[in-house]
Amino acid sequence: MMKKNMIKLAAGAATVLLMATSAHAGYTMKKKVGDVDTKLTFFGFAQLEAVGGNGMKLKYAEDGAGTRVGTNSGSDINFRAQRIRLGWKYVAGNVRGKVFLDFNQGHDSQGATDGAAVPKMIKDAFIAYKFNNAFIPKLGVIKMPNGMGFTMPGWNLDIAERGFDKALVLERNMGLMISGRGIGFSGNKVNGFEMGHERPWKGFGYDVMVANQANRSKAVKKTSGMGGNSYAVRGMFDYTEKFHIEASYAVSENAAGYVATGATSADNQDYSNINVGIDSNLGKLSLKAEYFDASNVQGIKNWDENVYTATAGYFVTPAVEAVVKHMQGTSDKPGVSSTDLGNTYLGLNIFMSMPYSDFSRKAKRTRNQHKIVLNYIVASGDTDGSSNPWNGLSGYKDDAFIAQYQFKF
Repeated sequence: MMKKNMIKLAAGAATVLLMATSAHAGYTMKKKVGDVDTKLTFFGFAQLEAVGGNGMKLKYAEDGAGTRVGTNSGSDINFRAQRIRLGWKYVAGNVRGKVFLDFNQGHDSQGATDGAAVPKMIKDAFIAYKFNNAFIPKLGVIKMPNGMGFTMPGWNLDIAERGFDKALVLERNMGLMISGRGIGFSGNKVNGFEMGHERPWKGFGYDVMVANQANRSKAVKKTSGMGGNSYAVRGMFDYTEKFHIEASYAVSENAAGYVATGATSADNQDYSNINVGIDSNLGKLSLKAEYFDASNVQGIKNWDENVYTATAGYFVTPAVEAVVKHMQGTSDKPGVSSTDLGNTYLGLNIFMSMPYSDFSRKAKRTRNQHKIVLNYIVASGDTDGSSNPWNGLSGYKDDAFIAQYQFKF
């Protein structure tokens, strides 16, 4: 019943907003309340896919910890929706508010373990107050500031999906975050909704967040645990779109998430990771690199996992971008030998709508509103069938493919 009501509510809101606005207004309603200017913006996107290959079958047949729970069987091609999202942003003077829903996620609170029983369909739900560019507190469900690629929007990816490095972030969480962007230089546009490096600023930025245990993360167990919080701190520097660098440190306490007779904190370690990322947009060419160093995965002492990624994209024509992204991971799990896995995405992005002819980051983001993404994933290292297959949190252990159509408004 809740699911049906939410769908009706979203559909009704969409109808009202679309009737009340024009395309030129960006699906935005403006209204003056007393002396305060208010603005409500409605947005959304969907990613519809055909997927296949032995690697995809294996991924469907395994749980989040890489343990086989099924067999390598199934259809040669499956059709799915990776994301189906609708949301809105509200501005009233210095006040900010955002709600973002994914109708391809769970719609009830039963079994939710993020501390406040927030259903997974709620991707973002927070309020914020912009005192100035350097001090913006936010309260609610927010992406924890951990992982350069993770904190960029899901519709603005270089490939069809996030890679297996995403399993190491602390994910979204209910908590309090204080942020700043573009510090030290004038002329920066900061709207208060930022979670990553959405704009080509000049200057420094930071995020500090304290939240519930990070139970939406694959690196933290999904059971009710011994209590505790999660923390993340990130610093960054931007010099236009040509250079962005950031580093973050994140911790989720008692990551094994269980209470056994006589158990102590020594049986249930804190999960932590260090992340470093670099991003450069050089016209037709874009380059990215990222590194994770994670410790005590799922609260298991000395289960460490390291992942690095390297991405290069080049516009062959204004409507076609060739992309190569390689991810390389090492999993050191106690009691078994160390394993390694490589996933290489070979891709083409074909843009169906091109309102801009240049290759700035703004133009590239706008092109992403309507695109076809073709990816072939090559698996290497300790793949399926080897004597000691990959035992990290996620990843393709055999080749796979994804064909995706994305539309956004």
